[in-house]
Amino acid sequence: MQAPPANGRREEAGVVGPEHDYSTKSEFAYAWLRDKIVSHEFAPGEILNQALIARRLGISTTPLREALRRLKSEGLVELDAYRDARATALSPEEARDLVEIRLAVDPLAAALAAERRSKDDIAEMRASFQIDALPDRPSIADLVAHRRFHRAIYRASHNEILISTLDDLWDKADRYRLVGLRDRTDERDRAVTADEHRQLLDAVIAGDADAASTIMHRHIRGSLGAKAASRLTRLQSAGSDAHESD
Repeated sequence: MQAPPANGRREEAGVVGPEHDYSTKSEFAYAWLRDKIVSHEFAPGEILNQALIARRLGISTTPLREALRRLKSEGLVELDAYRDARATALSPEEARDLVEIRLAVDPLAAALAAERRSKDDIAEMRASFQIDALPDRPSIADLVAHRRFHRAIYRASHNEILISTLDDLWDKADRYRLVGLRDRTDERDRAVTADEHRQLLDAVIAGDADAASTIMHRHIRGSLGAKAASRLTRLQSAGSDAHESD
């Protein structure tokens, strides 16, 4: 098997490739499962049949369990005492928490990027800026491209703790973006998002920290994560009202 990406994060490599692209069977199982969970092919709350998955991947359950433990540490999988596994359910509380944290740290990362970006950082930001807003039915490749652009911005902050924090937040937030897409009904939202990406890129390259921070704050407030939090809260409220009326 070839070594995985140096930073250990599969989004830098693109989509999941064949098993021989990974250094271990556990790494391969992790990448495959993560894609299925993030894309909702394994729906939130769905039980993961370990025997069937291991057979499908052509591996034993030992590396599969290692992958599941890693996904549990990222909050994507729940494991109980009987070793049953399920994709973690989505919650309006977690969606809200993610948005609140990102409203604090993403603008900071954008401002620092404007102050500290290097020529290599600018080249990566421009290379990743071939994206528009996510389509209504994004593929894993679409999510990877979207993440690559934002990661190019916050990596240019050259603050390793901030970069690690945002990496972890994106790991948790990926599934919520698909929920947020269900509330986008026309092209105007996508046009606004694409324009914000352009404004953000221009501000960071120009070294305008205040503008970069302001644009990023506005971008997060209108993000798919924010839409997901709102949608899940409405659904929870509607469910509570229906229960009370029974």
